[in-house]
Amino acid sequence: MRTTRRIADYVAHVPVSVGFAALIVVTALLAGTFLGAASIDTKVSWAAGVTTTIENGSWWTVVTALCIPWDPFQLAAGVLASLVLLGIAERLLGSVRVLVAMSMTGVVGVTLGVALEAVGRAAGEWWAEMASFDLTLDPLTPLVGALLAASAFAGSLWRRRIRVSVFSFLLTFVLYDGDSSNVYRFIAALTGLFLGAILNRGGSTLRSHRSSHRETRTLLATIVAATAIGPIISLVNPNGFGAMSLVAHLFGESFPDKQATLDRCATEISAECERALALLSFAGVGPFLLVFVPLALLIVAAWGLRKGRRFALWLAIAVNLALAGLAWFSFDITATIKRAEADDWTSLDIGKLIVWIGATIAVPLVVAVLLFLRRGNFTIAAPHSAVVRFTYIVVATFLVLAVAYFAVALATIDAYTPDATLGDLAIDTLKRFIPVNFVVTTGDTIVPTDNLTFVLFQWLGVVFWAVFIVAAFRMFIAIESCVRDGDHQRIRELLRRRGGGTFGFMATWPGNVYWFSPDGEAAVAYRVINGIAITMSDPVCSEERSGRTIREFAAFCDANSWVPVFYSVHGHYLPIFGELGWLYTSIGEETLMRPIDLDMTGKPWKKVRQALNRGAKEGVTTLWTTWNELPISMIDQINQISEQWVAENELPEMGFTLGALEELKDPEVRLMLAVGADGRMQAITSWLPVYRDGEPIGWTMDFMRRADKTIPGIMEFLIASSALHMKEQGIELLSLSGAPLATAPLAVGETPPDPTAMTRLLEFLAKTLEPAYGFSSLFTFKAKFNPRYETIYMAYPDPLALPAIGTAIGKAYLPEVSAKEAISLMRTLTKQDERTLS
Repeated sequence: MRTTRRIADYVAHVPVSVGFAALIVVTALLAGTFLGAASIDTKVSWAAGVTTTIENGSWWTVVTALCIPWDPFQLAAGVLASLVLLGIAERLLGSVRVLVAMSMTGVVGVTLGVALEAVGRAAGEWWAEMASFDLTLDPLTPLVGALLAASAFAGSLWRRRIRVSVFSFLLTFVLYDGDSSNVYRFIAALTGLFLGAILNRGGSTLRSHRSSHRETRTLLATIVAATAIGPIISLVNPNGFGAMSLVAHLFGESFPDKQATLDRCATEISAECERALALLSFAGVGPFLLVFVPLALLIVAAWGLRKGRRFALWLAIAVNLALAGLAWFSFDITATIKRAEADDWTSLDIGKLIVWIGATIAVPLVVAVLLFLRRGNFTIAAPHSAVVRFTYIVVATFLVLAVAYFAVALATIDAYTPDATLGDLAIDTLKRFIPVNFVVTTGDTIVPTDNLTFVLFQWLGVVFWAVFIVAAFRMFIAIESCVRDGDHQRIRELLRRRGGGTFGFMATWPGNVYWFSPDGEAAVAYRVINGIAITMSDPVCSEERSGRTIREFAAFCDANSWVPVFYSVHGHYLPIFGELGWLYTSIGEETLMRPIDLDMTGKPWKKVRQALNRGAKEGVTTLWTTWNELPISMIDQINQISEQWVAENELPEMGFTLGALEELKDPEVRLMLAVGADGRMQAITSWLPVYRDGEPIGWTMDFMRRADKTIPGIMEFLIASSALHMKEQGIELLSLSGAPLATAPLAVGETPPDPTAMTRLLEFLAKTLEPAYGFSSLFTFKAKFNPRYETIYMAYPDPLALPAIGTAIGKAYLPEVSAKEAISLMRTLTKQDERTLS
């Protein structure tokens, strides 16, 4: 029922998108492209192109080509793009405007594209001559145009992402494939760009806006990844006629017959024989994979560039320069011109050939130069230990493999064709680490006929580069996460002077590292997990400096290519996050009391008074103390109670914002203990200080444990006793801490907020983990003390990072879940499910 309601709600919000998806399904059925490619009759009647639209006078094809998919694959892509991408565009533009945008951009894209092909063919331009015979059926063209038009109505962050991603994707296909549909899509996208500015009543959306370091890195990484994917597109479609389709020749060759080549080249020495032997060494799975090493390195470099890594920058520059060099030597423009002149090519045709080959060389050069010019955005160097480890692994792997190959080759030196010398073997050892298409352009080539040597001959380079890539990935994720000398003292001093909120003292716990402002008057405690910098509560600074502190820390994270997440922050910081354009969501409720005004009279306090009276009757006493003041006997009892609790639960202890036994030992933390008449400890609570101007004005409860066979209501007794003790001390604030994933009850007449992706996720986690950790039960228990509730929030800048944020927070709370603990947790959840079903 709920699924049906959601589908109906989606259809109601994006009717044009759903309608267009249905339309192309119907047209595919009618045109016969639902199960196979378009027939000749279908293409002649409905497809757009020079031959149909202009020569045959079928003017309607500029419209029909936008509504009929070419084959089942394009149908599936069209339906998915309609429901997702066009759905996004429709939510931004509205149904009427998205329909206008689709129609205008699609028709203009096809019409202008066909016209350009016709004019180019008349002028004798190569691409136009080939493309003019290409026919197009492509419902993706209007979708791309509408999405680009809608980008004008998105925020600056999403506007930039949509445009750079779409144009990178489109340009890659235009350059490396070059068929008509790709060009029509590109023109439609350009049309949508300008149409969006017009619909938005201003050209401001066409101006470039300054990007953050992180966003710039992401955009440059996208460009580098596109240059890696492009050659693969050329290989998949070897008949493409884009400006860079010739790059396929750098990564693919036809192979000669092995035995015939070995027999002929055993005595013959010629350039043709050298190339045949080099290609022969490529005829296998290992060398085939080795050919794609440059592309794999570009993908790896793109990932590192997104992280802001300096090593990734130089790796991407080096690979692009190597690809440009490979193209230069492989195509040999000078020799190509001479052959063309000998074949009586016209000077115009020779010029076109130079342009096409030059594009293959120029693009990697341009990318390398662009990266070099933007090198200031890639400042993150790996820790020294990571650099040493990477160097050791790469050098050691290279030496071991090289020595192993040379030793085996030396033992089978008589099995090489043509005959090899020691110098030949040494040079050939180095060539084993180089893709074959580079080897083809360099020196003599020898090929072993011995089986073992031939296996090493083919797989040596693949193994080395696989190790190199894994080692590079490890270096990209290595970060400096150590606490510098003096940081603990600095954070404590700031906490005493500036506070830091009710959860501020948690900043002193192990696992946190610290950012300090340049003037030393502000700090943020955080931990980095998988590129997510999760803070620990509010920033530690004066109230008037909080906005500046948050911005400076966000800039610090941006410089390190981390996603900043302010976790467990209070509501008075939300306007600052709103100004930054961040999103935020509730992650729980903090329960607060004011001991100085405490009065436990009236019906709401009945259960608490009963617990206090029962404790007094049973002779239970309390002790407000610190760990260092405790006698050994009491410390042993606390240890036993804690260990017993852990053993009985068989569940992993949660960390991060939930302290454990070690956090009790801090001399600034207070303990409130309940001791029975027999001297046996019955319960423990710990209290973290909340400072103002060097004095504790509040306490936050953290650790709670009780022994077995205690009197009923012992925890109520202990907390109430703590509150009464604080009242005597004139304490202004008592926090029973946060209840993770809990929600305060709504006031009468109050309506709940609209759910978001994050709130749905948190709701799911709350229901899932409740049987194991009892968050709701804890929240209900704290309600007995009639507290006021204050919502605590999580603020984050990028909704795309939500999956990574959720994973990082989960890892922060459960950093080391053993197999046994994971099984216990699953068993607990399963039992709860069984009870629910029964």
